[in-house]
Formats: sequence, C-alpha cells, structure tokens
Amino acid sequence: MPDFFQGATTGLESPFTIHFAITPSNSVNLPDRPRAVRCNVAGTAVLVDEAGTALSYTLAVGEVIAGRIVRVNATGTTATLFGMY
Repeated sequence: MPDFFQGATTGLESPFTIHFAITPSNSVNLPDRPRAVRCNVAGTAVLVDEAGTALSYTLAVGEVIAGRIVRVNATGTTATLFGMY
C-alpha cells in the first residue's frame, strides 16, 4: 500500500504512526516513551514522569493524555492504556 506521507516530517502535532499496549509495572519503565497515552478501558492510571513523580488520573474511554511518561505504575492503575508515537 502506498504511503503518500512517507517523506513528511513527523512532529508532536502529527498523527501517531506506532501504537502499543502498555503493561503497568511498579519497577519497569516503558520500553519506549510515548508522546501520548490513550485510555481504552476507563479507570484510574498512575503515570510516572521523568522526575519520578507519580500522579493518579481518572480517565474515560477514548481520553488522551499528551505527555512523555516514563512508566505506568501497576499499583492503583485500573485503566487499560495504549501508548502512541
């Protein structure tokens, strides 16, 4: 299938090109830092930033958090999340 946008520069405002399921862990960082996280099943997500700060977010289905998180903690997370970049 042709990709008519293959030569275009990808920026933070561009649509994602790769997505992946996120497995929450209290100790293992994500293999790749996403530019956004999408909620697929509503619930709570405990997101950890690069400073190590963990904050809890209550998310609805389809909600997107734009942020380059490092980890999703298992403790306290009930939402199902996908990373996008």
